[in-house]
Amino acid sequence: MVITYEYPLNERIRTLLRLEDLFDKSSHFLRIDGPMEHHVALLTMFEIMEVASRADLKVDLMQELDRQRQVLLGFRSNPDISEEALSGALYEIEQAGTNLLAMAGKVGHYLRENEWLMSIRNRAAIPGGVCEFDLPSYHYWLNREPAARRVDLEGWIEPMLPLRDGLAIVLRLLRASGRPLKQSAPAGTFSLSVAAEPRLIKCQMLRLRVRRGEPYIPEISANKYALNIRFTSPDGGLRPRQADAEVAFELTLCNL
Repeated sequence: MVITYEYPLNERIRTLLRLEDLFDKSSHFLRIDGPMEHHVALLTMFEIMEVASRADLKVDLMQELDRQRQVLLGFRSNPDISEEALSGALYEIEQAGTNLLAMAGKVGHYLRENEWLMSIRNRAAIPGGVCEFDLPSYHYWLNREPAARRVDLEGWIEPMLPLRDGLAIVLRLLRASGRPLKQSAPAGTFSLSVAAEPRLIKCQMLRLRVRRGEPYIPEISANKYALNIRFTSPDGGLRPRQADAEVAFELTLCNL
């Protein structure tokens, strides 16, 4: 068993990873019946709206999906590639692109046009701002039957799901693009330059794996020219201190 750490090397991948995390959390809390879990699901939905609206994410995803589609089409006549698997992957990409194209307006615009939801979002920015005496209508909603709340939540998140599906394909392809290599960090430090590893200059994301149970936490500093990793160990209340032993880990350079 291992713990995987992912480190994006550009703003685009950073945004995709943040959205993936938020969609996962929203889905998790939506499945649970409790009012507090549905409260968290709603607040997470507001975060998705904010992160996704900062850039022209829809167009960027559509362009990347089309590029990957063209790459896969080049494998049509390759006897080493399963035609069934290839057709399935192409269909998934085409469906995701079609659904993204069908998205109208700015991401989450329908949420912004809902005064009641925006009142909750604004009050949630204030510590303790969503108490029942501040938002009695929200308190009423949280005390409705779980199935009724879930219908509302699913209706609010559904128009944004093409983003989730599109970024899931892109990140899956990105993660599968690299080959993991075993590395070691003497005295808890590791460095890599583009001179030693030319693939670093095109790298979009690093994946680092450490065996679960080993008390090492990687602190990563990287760009397309150099990579530096400093392993720390938790000290007391998880305060980091420099690891003084050799740390074995697995490193993958990912690039689409």
